[in-house]
Amino acid sequence: MKQDITYSYRNRIWEDNGKIVAFCFYENPVTDIYFSLKPGYEELAPEMIEYADTHMLKKDEGICRVLFGGQDALMKAAEQAGYHQKSEKWDMQFDFEDVLDYPLPKGFHFVNPDEYDMDKGNKCCWKGFDHEQSEGPWDHQYEQNDYLLKAAPHATTDLAVTIADEKGEYACYAGMWWTPENKLAYMEPLCTIPEYRHKGLAAGALSEMYRRTKALGATHMTGGENSFYKAIGYKPAVKWTYWKKQ
Repeated sequence: MKQDITYSYRNRIWEDNGKIVAFCFYENPVTDIYFSLKPGYEELAPEMIEYADTHMLKKDEGICRVLFGGQDALMKAAEQAGYHQKSEKWDMQFDFEDVLDYPLPKGFHFVNPDEYDMDKGNKCCWKGFDHEQSEGPWDHQYEQNDYLLKAAPHATTDLAVTIADEKGEYACYAGMWWTPENKLAYMEPLCTIPEYRHKGLAAGALSEMYRRTKALGATHMTGGENSFYKAIGYKPAVKWTYWKKQ
């Protein structure tokens, strides 16, 4: 998904003696506003909510505040400002105290990270996220990804998992952002091209990520919200709530 950085100058950081203690920022779409608030600085919550109301971009039905379970001070400030929770969802995580071990189906193999082909990987993601249906066949539309990944300061592309078929065509891709500070294996993104779905490739890719990151000391791995993750052993971990004014 392409990130619109046009309005990034509106993001705001709060500091205390040179240390960042709060951050208000938008994601995709630009009207989805997120908040990060360090414990002990809850008094900033009303100011952060007011800042978003005043300065963040407003389109169509206005802005949506995205708040997470545990952000009680921000939720209270949002309510006081006239916002109401409209919906919620749960992201899933896999606890490494359990075992994730799904084999690859016959005819598929893991691509050696040293032999990874960026162009073939971009094509896999283009097809895997169904861009062909709305934007047409693959024509190197993700060419910029190579440069973006190389520039990302915390990229761990060597831990990504790619699965190919017998002809060497990429069928499934799973990206990995390893964060050793909190022992979290952050999986993003995960996709399988349409003709190879429902064969167990995604479960096999996540199993390989489990093996690679557990060896590094990971204790949990992120996932999405759909039923696939629950079916292979993921459990609800991160609650997203969406707030709008009447």
